Amino acid sequence: MTDTDEIRPPSTLPAFLSLFTSTGTLICCALPALLVSLGAGAVMAGLIEAVPQLVWLGKNKALVFGVAGLLLLVSGAWQWRARSLPCPADKAQAVACARARQVSWIVWGLSVALYAIGFFFAFLAASIFY
Repeated sequence: MTDTDEIRPPSTLPAFLSLFTSTGTLICCALPALLVSLGAGAVMAGLIEAVPQLVWLGKNKALVFGVAGLLLLVSGAWQWRARSLPCPADKAQAVACARARQVSWIVWGLSVALYAIGFFFAFLAASIFY
């Protein structure tokens, strides 16, 4: 085994990228629905005035959800593949490796939950409630 063949602990980057994209789905669709349903339409109008990109996210919600869903699938597959990779033999590094795996799964689960909430408000809530 050479230095280039070194075993590295799994990266948490895919989980955090999926969290970022699934949060985007909430901002695009769940946040406006929540604000309007709470009677805070003026707050929503002010938010759109301050961040006009929200309109683009709302108009392209299929693209936003498609990219977010793809990143969630890739992240989940990456973590599933990394679940059986060995951690380093050094005790401190092994503990850090195991902790990174736990954090990655927690962040990924949170990402999936945020995605599901956003998906509900973007595609299902209008047909259920109206």
